Amino acid sequence: MNRTGFLYILNILTIIFFIIALPPESYSEEQPINIEADHMSSTEKTNTVLFTGDVYVEQGDLEIKSDKMTVYYGDQKKTDGKKPVKTTQQIEKLICSGNVKLTREGWLGTSDKMVYYATKRQVVLSGNAQAWQDQNKVAGEKIIYYMDEGRSEVIGGTSVTVGGGKKSTEKKRVKMTILQQ
Repeated sequence: MNRTGFLYILNILTIIFFIIALPPESYSEEQPINIEADHMSSTEKTNTVLFTGDVYVEQGDLEIKSDKMTVYYGDQKKTDGKKPVKTTQQIEKLICSGNVKLTREGWLGTSDKMVYYATKRQVVLSGNAQAWQDQNKVAGEKIIYYMDEGRSEVIGGTSVTVGGGKKSTEKKRVKMTILQQ
């Protein structure tokens, strides 16, 4: 990879983690972003960057761990009135899969898959999704966190089992444990 390609990827990653890492009122460009993985590859044709193998991301009090992380981005031209000024990379989404763990301050979320939608500023944990706030726990098939609103939604789901020529559907419910002091 040449120097221009490396700087392009570095800029993209910086944008990603400043978007998802901190609430708007506490953005800080001084906090370094540390990313570790066994392998990284960038594909300009599909506008993606893929990290695989024990992926670890840290910025301030945010940590993300997963087996695989894919960054999807698109080019977007910024304008000053009517004339284009420069082209920037706009993050569309970030997908982590395999043993996903997201921690920040007193919050921990785990799942099989995590999708971050940049334009909606929304994180979706799916597949055995669980979240802990301090000592309290909630679990469901899907947890949706609305970052700007500071609220979340937990969705149950269904499970289909096929065996012995019969098909059965089981409704999965949301489960929550609240520890009182």
